[in-house]
Amino acid sequence: MIEAILFACAEPLSLAQISARLPQGCDAAEALVHLRSRYSGRGVNLLRVGDHYALRTAPDLGWLMQSERVEMRKLSRAAIETLAIIAYHQPVTRAEIEEIRGVAVSRGTIDQLLELDWIRLGRRRMTPGRPVTFVVTEEFLDHFGLESARDLPGLKELREAGLLDSRPPPGQLHEPEDDGEAAHGQSELFED
Repeated sequence: MIEAILFACAEPLSLAQISARLPQGCDAAEALVHLRSRYSGRGVNLLRVGDHYALRTAPDLGWLMQSERVEMRKLSRAAIETLAIIAYHQPVTRAEIEEIRGVAVSRGTIDQLLELDWIRLGRRRMTPGRPVTFVVTEEFLDHFGLESARDLPGLKELREAGLLDSRPPPGQLHEPEDDGEAAHGQSELFED
C-alpha cells in the first residue's frame, strides 16, 4: 500500500501523511525501512527527503529521464526594434540605439538578445568613454536564412511584404518629378 501511495504522489509525503492513508495498526516506519532495502540497487529508489519520502529514479539512470524541447518565446516590441537597429546599423552603440528608437534601451532587452546569441559585443569605439558596439551573429543570420547582413531586406522589399507603411516618409509628400530643373536644383544644394 505504501508503495502504491508513493508511486501515485508527485510530491514527497511525510510519515504522518503516509500513516493517515493506511489501515489502523499498520507500522508505516517499519514498512518504509523494508521498502527502502527492497528498492536498493534498482532503477527506482525510495528516498528520504528531509522528513518526507518519495520514489525517485536512481541517480545513475537520471539521464534516461532528461528531455530537451525547444521553448518558443516571442520577442517584445522593444527587442525587435533593438535587433533591427543593430542589424541595419551595425556596429552600433547603446547610445546610438537609444537615439534611433527615441527611448532608453533596457538592460534586459540587450541581455535577451545576447542570450539568444543573435547579437554579440563588437569592438569598442575609439571615442570618449570607448563605448562597446553591438553586431549580429552568425546564429542570427542562420535563423533568418541570410548569408550576410548585406542580405537584409531593404525598404522597398519591406514595404512590398507589407511590413512597413507604404506612405512616403514625413516631409516628403510625393516623389519629385524627374525633370532637368529638379535634378539641377538638387545638385546646386549640394555644391554649397
